Amino acid sequence: MSKLALMVLSASCVMAQTAAPAITGTVLDPSGAYVPDAAVQLQRPTGHTLTTVQTDVIGAFRIPVASAGAYTILIERAGFKVARVQVRVASRAVAPLTVRLELADVFSEVSAEFQPVQVNTEISENRDAAVVSQNLLENLPVLGQDYLSLMSRFLDAGSVGTRGASVVVDGMEVNNPGITASAIREVRINQNPYSAEFFRPGRGRIEIITKDAGAAYHGTINFIFRDYYLNARDPFALTRAPEQRRIWEGAISGPFGHSKSTSFLISASRQDDDLQAVIFARGLNGPIQTTAPSPRGLTQSAFRISHQFTTNHASFWQYNDREYPGHNLGIGGLVLPEAATNPDHWEREIVFNDRLTLSARWINQFQILIGREHEGMHSASTAPTIVVQGAFTGGGAQVDILRTENHFQANDIASFSSGKHLLKIGINVPDWSRRGVNEFSNSGGTFYFSSLADYAAQKPYAYTAQQGNGHAVYVQKELGGFVQDEIKLRRNVSLALGMRYDWQNFLRDHNNFAPRAALAYAPRGSKSTVIRGGAGVFYDRTGYIPMADLVLHDGRHLRNYLIANPAYPNPGLLSFQPSGLVLLDPEARQPYSLQYGVTLERQVARRATASVAYRGNRGIKLYRSRDANAPLPPNYLFRPDPAVGVLRRIESAGRQNGNALDLTLQGEVTRRITVLAQYTLSETRNNTGGIAWFPANQYAPRGEWARADFDQRHRFNLLGNVTAGRRVNVGVGVALNSGSPYTITTGADPYRTGMSNARPAGIARNTLEGPGYAGVDLRIGRDFYLNGAKKDKGPVATVAFDAFNVLNHVNYAGYVGNLSSPFFGQAVSALPTRRLQVTARFKF
Repeated sequence: MSKLALMVLSASCVMAQTAAPAITGTVLDPSGAYVPDAAVQLQRPTGHTLTTVQTDVIGAFRIPVASAGAYTILIERAGFKVARVQVRVASRAVAPLTVRLELADVFSEVSAEFQPVQVNTEISENRDAAVVSQNLLENLPVLGQDYLSLMSRFLDAGSVGTRGASVVVDGMEVNNPGITASAIREVRINQNPYSAEFFRPGRGRIEIITKDAGAAYHGTINFIFRDYYLNARDPFALTRAPEQRRIWEGAISGPFGHSKSTSFLISASRQDDDLQAVIFARGLNGPIQTTAPSPRGLTQSAFRISHQFTTNHASFWQYNDREYPGHNLGIGGLVLPEAATNPDHWEREIVFNDRLTLSARWINQFQILIGREHEGMHSASTAPTIVVQGAFTGGGAQVDILRTENHFQANDIASFSSGKHLLKIGINVPDWSRRGVNEFSNSGGTFYFSSLADYAAQKPYAYTAQQGNGHAVYVQKELGGFVQDEIKLRRNVSLALGMRYDWQNFLRDHNNFAPRAALAYAPRGSKSTVIRGGAGVFYDRTGYIPMADLVLHDGRHLRNYLIANPAYPNPGLLSFQPSGLVLLDPEARQPYSLQYGVTLERQVARRATASVAYRGNRGIKLYRSRDANAPLPPNYLFRPDPAVGVLRRIESAGRQNGNALDLTLQGEVTRRITVLAQYTLSETRNNTGGIAWFPANQYAPRGEWARADFDQRHRFNLLGNVTAGRRVNVGVGVALNSGSPYTITTGADPYRTGMSNARPAGIARNTLEGPGYAGVDLRIGRDFYLNGAKKDKGPVATVAFDAFNVLNHVNYAGYVGNLSSPFFGQAVSALPTRRLQVTARFKF
């Protein structure tokens, strides 16, 4: 028995000696603080990567090794120089490594080629996120470099909130990215969906990571051209409209002279769009089918100076400038050219970003933005507006408004690592602004007709106009703060617990605490499967336009009039009519949603993952508007308060339920094919269309529960790149969506509210559905290495051809649900047909 035990013990010792051990280690920054989320690659001496892992919250990593031999450990982390450690694995255990990274020369740029796609239990590394690097963006068919519209396909319309999707640049929420496409390093959607750091959930925000200036000069110059000779004809136009688009765009970065501590980044673009609007309407003399010029432009520039004071302290200063004028906008479909508007819009911003390593455990990042915005919009004609429901909109647009804004935004986030904990504490000032508004719209009035027959008989159902002092100044304030603790419970279990607080003025509630939690678990022994779950409360914001309405329509500034069944074309004196008001309901609160879900992630290839995710959302106390002084039933002839006209009350009384199933595949599925593909099966129902939406019957708002306006049962989006050869890339973009709902209306105003949203008896909201959308985009690009060097080692010129909606599938839009319209049940516009675009690029 003792001999048997000795033999077993000896065999165990031999197995322990011959089994290849794992390489373990810890990654630190120059101050000795842990570096989490660093990519650690195990390579052969030839440079071939065997596997990739990431450091945990205490900077630790572990890589199993299949056999003894020589290896290279390569460690990459944004903001640090790449570290390489040579390791020889023999029959005995390898001593743990301690790797201290060096700060890069003024935020040296990490190679965009390296995109580790590996399932792991880090809270922020969920694989159902849509992440696209700059290299992939450059090889995708992107119309006019509008990468935000491209990535918006992966957003969830039920999560974007009242103000739309939140745009976050380098960790700070902003109005626009500020920099141009060539200065973008990465775009993310749904990364860390339950993070307490952000006020919107993952599928309601777009995160942009910009390029860092490096120790060498790098630059990109793009010229993009599109002409109508290469386009297909719009199905609602008689001929191909003469359109053309020209874009010059680029970015350059590098050190100031021979400095090793100061560098710069410049990005700029000039875009001229000579577009044509397609009008498809009907007047008294028959169909109106024509095109009209609707040009617009965009000039954008940004200049950044980065300086590294010490190894522990670095900052950058940035100036952003953006102008986007236009002419004859707002026309097309039922809107005639005479109802056009001319915008005048510009923005100026100064940004400061400071990163300081306070100690071996503390890192603090401070950001501040100061800006001014000018937004004007004026009608091309001063004539009264004529709206014939479902037939045409003519006359003048009756738009005369100028909004100015001096705003201040700030972020301060401190990160503290201790043992298994990574603690983050932050204060946000998303908006603190002085806003001015000069509102003189609709001073000439608007006539509303239910049908062409009523227009021929000169019998409008309503006339609206406003007079008075349209100048006002008010202050918009928004504050937020959060605390979050990411805990590495075990090597295969991570937990994040957070709490966020949001507040804005004009509202009276001060208890907007939003708890968040997320869990990631890898089943014991599994290296390729991770299960995640999370939940969180997310508060909404009103935006600035509803708050301007409260200030302007307070009974002392603007007087808003509504006359039912007026005389035409002279409705009479307005001074004898009661004026309207806009009030905030005393019970109004910040709306919030409960977001929750569970995800199964699986490694399906060395650098590709697949995931299945269920997610739900419950919207509570959502915004809507209601005429609290609407004419009383059953005859709807008299208002409860005859001294007041329309009393728009902004309420938080809506609700929403949504459920979705997401299937996601992303990464390098083969050596030559990279994809980001996502299919979503979803359903969302609610009883409100937003803060400016009114129910059909002001006294029965509960009857509005139905499909949400944005509800689409099926959505499939794919972005992919195929390397057809050493110098040829083929980019693919596919979008397939089922139809969106729309509502049957009578076109009349039986409730005498001035609105034509009344439905036939017994007909619910959003009972009709338009057709789905199908679009396939292709890009073929050819690289030319100008000095014969290997790929990415010298100047490269690229020529690419893009085809958008290459199959020329007609995607109809603008479906009319008005029973009085000659177009009932039909579309009056279409999304763009096939368009071709040529791009020339030079990189060095």
